[in-house]
Amino acid sequence: MFDSSRKGRALLTALLVGTASLLASLLLAAPPAAAASLTEVTNFGTNPTSLRMYVYVPASAPAKPAILVAAHQCTGSGPGFYSGTEFASLADRYGFIVVYPSATRSGSCWDVSSPQALTRGGGSDPVGIMSMVTYAEQHYGGDASRVYVTGASSGAMMTNVLLGDYPDVFKAGSAYMGVPFGCFATTDGSSWNSACANGQISKTGQQWGDLVRAADPGYSGARPRMQLWHGTADTTLYYPNFGEEIKQWTNVLGVSETPVLTDHPQSSWTRTRYGSTGTQAPVEGVSVQGVGHALPMSGMAAQTIAFFGLDGSSSTTGGTTTNGGTTAGTTAGTTTGGTTAGTTAGTTTGGTTAGTTAGTTTGGTTTGGTSGSCAVSDTINAWNNGLTSAITITNTGTGTVNGWTLGFTLPSGQTLTSGWNATYTGTSGAVTAKNLSYNGTLAPGASTSIGFQATHTGNTAKPTSFTLNGAACSVS
Repeated sequence: MFDSSRKGRALLTALLVGTASLLASLLLAAPPAAAASLTEVTNFGTNPTSLRMYVYVPASAPAKPAILVAAHQCTGSGPGFYSGTEFASLADRYGFIVVYPSATRSGSCWDVSSPQALTRGGGSDPVGIMSMVTYAEQHYGGDASRVYVTGASSGAMMTNVLLGDYPDVFKAGSAYMGVPFGCFATTDGSSWNSACANGQISKTGQQWGDLVRAADPGYSGARPRMQLWHGTADTTLYYPNFGEEIKQWTNVLGVSETPVLTDHPQSSWTRTRYGSTGTQAPVEGVSVQGVGHALPMSGMAAQTIAFFGLDGSSSTTGGTTTNGGTTAGTTAGTTTGGTTAGTTAGTTTGGTTAGTTAGTTTGGTTTGGTSGSCAVSDTINAWNNGLTSAITITNTGTGTVNGWTLGFTLPSGQTLTSGWNATYTGTSGAVTAKNLSYNGTLAPGASTSIGFQATHTGNTAKPTSFTLNGAACSVS
């Protein structure tokens, strides 16, 4: 009995040891858990321009992750934008999916010029990108209520286009070094618009906003928020496009063009928020002093993820349009009897108007286009030793201005270093800005935008007065 028990225990011990050895060998032979990697997806749906789709699904993705579309620059690619930006590492941290589309035409630029691209469901690249979003929702469980888009240069232009074409799909966008929706439109079949690239196209906020609304004319629901980035020394897509984008998206979102907050997250960054001071304001703009066509830079992607709310921060939706009795449209530049009656920029919620009236201008007569009534608004964005000034000139008279010269005096300590949309004479003290060939005619009620960059020694004030062709203008 004793011997039998010993034999039984010995057999059991041998069995256990053998099992343990087998398990150990199996564990050693088993491959490690696959790390997240960029994967190409084919046959993802309707794709009229033969785009390629790459997707990054982090191991940390929850059951219903947010989706971020990240669009590359000209000459770039989806894999290149994946490896050259910080969005994938932020996806690892916060658990959202990143879709990296690739353009396949010569030059690898996105179509942001054709009538097809600028219309919802019109065809071309936006349709293929939308198929990628739908694929990510259906095959990776992506959350259709949390879809965002970002991009650089041509990808920033596509960001503007997607927010205009599909306002019901995207919750917010972030455009690095882009141009307004519709600015790059062409009618000759080409994909490059030099006037837009050079910052020579200026419109009112209402005009820019109308282009966005025309992309999906039947839409009346919520509009996506927009974050905008631009370097002040950009000579590929010139810096004036930054101000035109701000005019466009503040109009679309029904908030004033006057920022409610200006700060400096870094010494060379000037951040302005419109409609709300919160992290998820309706519109946010960040200009980067002295930087050319080289965004995003280190640390900027994290700011974009915070603006989207994908880092877990709370969301602020002030200024957007929602269904159920909330209207956030803009009545801007309404002309009555040839007189511009200003801009009403606000949000109506449940029948109560929560906006503000920004800049009502009336009266005045322009005689022979040489003098008359005018209104000037001036928005200053300043940093430690520099500033930019965005000036809008409005003809408030009843006659057309044919050729203009704007006169003003820079405050003490300011020195003009560059300007756009005008020819500037003088760098300190008395300065004049004369129209260029494309913006010299101002019909009654019409506006044009110019601007300049200057250094300062601490005084960041605006000029106190302006004259147009020698006649004093009202200033707001």
